[in-house]
Amino acid sequence: MKVLVLAGGLSPERNVSLSSGALVCQALRDREHEAALVDLFFGLEGREGENPYAAPIPEALRRISPQAPDLAQIRAQRREKGPSSIGPGVLALCAQAEAVFLALHGACGEDGRIQAALDLLGVPYTGSGCVPSALAMDKDLTKRLVAGVVTTPAWERVTVTQENLQTLTDRTALPVVVKPIASGSSIGVYIARTRQELAQALEASMDLGGQTLLETYIQGREIQVAVLEDRALPSIEIIPREGFYDYANKYQPNAAREVCPAEIPPAWERALGEAALAVFRTLGLSVYARADFIVTEDGTPYFLEINTLPGMTPTSLVPQEAAAVGIDYGALCETIIQASLTARKKEK
Repeated sequence: MKVLVLAGGLSPERNVSLSSGALVCQALRDREHEAALVDLFFGLEGREGENPYAAPIPEALRRISPQAPDLAQIRAQRREKGPSSIGPGVLALCAQAEAVFLALHGACGEDGRIQAALDLLGVPYTGSGCVPSALAMDKDLTKRLVAGVVTTPAWERVTVTQENLQTLTDRTALPVVVKPIASGSSIGVYIARTRQELAQALEASMDLGGQTLLETYIQGREIQVAVLEDRALPSIEIIPREGFYDYANKYQPNAAREVCPAEIPPAWERALGEAALAVFRTLGLSVYARADFIVTEDGTPYFLEINTLPGMTPTSLVPQEAAAVGIDYGALCETIIQASLTARKKEK
């Protein structure tokens, strides 16, 4: 099969995406698919005359930098200075592919926009459709839709400005989790236990647009559950060596211990799987996703968010959960493609 793997883009999760894309592309090539890796933002710029399906995959892309990228610097590097987030030649390559594997994360990847563009091209792509993707990307909308079917921490959506910064700092109950409405990889997420920490977190949120979720902090174990083809996979517990599972702890070697299957009672496992599936189905998601929870001492799973295009490096959480039921990395990539082709046919 001729598969175009889209990665990169102009998202704070760009580095993670490039690593996911490089490894997906290699896995597909290893299984004798014709696969090409293309950066959504740069496209074929600097690759004129190159056959992307025969191009080597840069070794550097297999590793993830522990630092989030400087997007202004990335934007400045492209010769084409227009407003488009899609680089030259990308849509033409998509139109020529039998399927597009979306190894994108965050904005321009999980928010439904690239899915809508590919729908208009009539090109099948991996993961959920454009509307469910857009809903799941918005943490506030997601919680509004699923609050009646799962337990989720109390929350408030706010727009942080210099004018209301002090008011929000003074009136918000502590401890509180401050997170962007639409972002991933824990970028811009803070746990504030003091007024000073809250003020700093709110100040930082303005750099990401100010659209912010203030969520009651729940003390418990961080456990995540992937859904694959409407089936909950074994849960995985994240145990950071210090702090919480922020961007650095996710992508810095040995910063966190990941236990899969999670060492929890069978009743907890069932409750987590049922909750993940409830969110997946309520939002109308398809193919695969990963739901994040905090589980309290009494076994109550508190739903936090769901990721429609979770990381796909072999050490990422979804591949680990799939491996726990005997699905190796290459087989997982192929399963995602085949399930996505079926999903796109059903949507027509």
